[in-house]
Amino acid sequence: MNSSTIDRDWVGRVIDGRFPLLQWLGSSGFGGVFLTELDGDPSRKAAIKLIPADESAAQARIRIWASTATLSHPRLMRIFHTGSWRIGSNLFLYAVTEYAEENLSQILPERPLTTAETREMLEPVLDALDYLHKSGFAHGHLKPSNIMVVDDQLKVSSESLQLSGQPISIAASPDVYCAPEGADGAISPSADIWSLGVLLVEALTQHPPAWKRSTHQEPVVPESVQQPFAAIARECLRTDPQRRCAIGEIKARLEAPSSLPEPTAKSAPTVLAKQGLTAIVAAALALLIIVSALLLRSHQPRPSRPVEERQAVASSAAPTHPSHATKKPSSKAAPVNETAAANQVLPDVPLRARNTIQGTIHVSIRVTVDSSGAVSDATVDSAGSKYFSNLALQAARQWRFKPSPAKEQAHSRVWLLRFEFTQTSTKAVPVEVTR
Repeated sequence: MNSSTIDRDWVGRVIDGRFPLLQWLGSSGFGGVFLTELDGDPSRKAAIKLIPADESAAQARIRIWASTATLSHPRLMRIFHTGSWRIGSNLFLYAVTEYAEENLSQILPERPLTTAETREMLEPVLDALDYLHKSGFAHGHLKPSNIMVVDDQLKVSSESLQLSGQPISIAASPDVYCAPEGADGAISPSADIWSLGVLLVEALTQHPPAWKRSTHQEPVVPESVQQPFAAIARECLRTDPQRRCAIGEIKARLEAPSSLPEPTAKSAPTVLAKQGLTAIVAAALALLIIVSALLLRSHQPRPSRPVEERQAVASSAAPTHPSHATKKPSSKAAPVNETAAANQVLPDVPLRARNTIQGTIHVSIRVTVDSSGAVSDATVDSAGSKYFSNLALQAARQWRFKPSPAKEQAHSRVWLLRFEFTQTSTKAVPVEVTR
């Protein structure tokens, strides 16, 4: 059995009589991942990973899960429940973990990370690996899809951890992230260092380094990778595990003064963010944080009845750029109608991301507004871009509307915030939905 037997058609099933499969989140190298809830409470979101396994592999993995139960680190994903489940003659393992809003593999197709973002991404990953290695474990599957954003914090997946030096309980097809010595079926901390080197190159270039396992040669680190990351990647990607650098050495290189200046553009994008690690924001006086490029949430349906539009358009001008010298960016916000939002927040779009826009990108965010005028819930209603829909979502959550009249205090209101992104401006039009 393989992971193709697990797909979005499984939505609606209940695993072990406890965990409903509410939404398909995607596939992994081992199986499928769904949205679920804890203890039957819809407000307690969680993710459940289903892994096909035979009897021997299942028992080995269950023993490892029992061993990892004592692990606790702020940069490791929490595991709430694990177990096995049968459907007919097929056996599956499952792990219920924290729900991640996004992961690095959803960001890199949009753009590479900057050096500042890469540095901010590396620090928590190194902390998690250092803790695992000192505790007698190895991660075994370090790659962009396992670098997660959970409640505004960057975390590393933990459901596939391995005991150092022990045979892999459930093996996936070898790829560039698998160290050369991984062919013997065992995993070690030095193999994690190899994976880290691959991850580092991919984060900065959007592609893993070129490497053919059969040649026994070391991967090629592109010349475009800046220091100190190029040197770190090369030291990680030694085919001889004894020659690979240690985590302490990587941290020392990151802390050493760089001979190359960091990018100085004030609008340079950031890493996984503090408000958090769920959006890319540009901030002139602080390092920014990693973008979220995919919204792993179910979209609510559009209203079936007409909407009543209340004109209130906010706009922001994009920073000027030599390549846009002939364009005339809008520089003033349109007047806000008194019936519309009391406080409108526009996405702060990094210049590098804005330069990728062709034409106009439209994103609609549906927000629920409580009686005080605060946004109590926000979801993507329609998206022309995963990247820009996430920027719009983060901004929408900060909007504030005028309080409801006294006679309507018991009722919440629903608005559509229609964002428009161009290379020269960002606009937002709030449209109240009549229900």
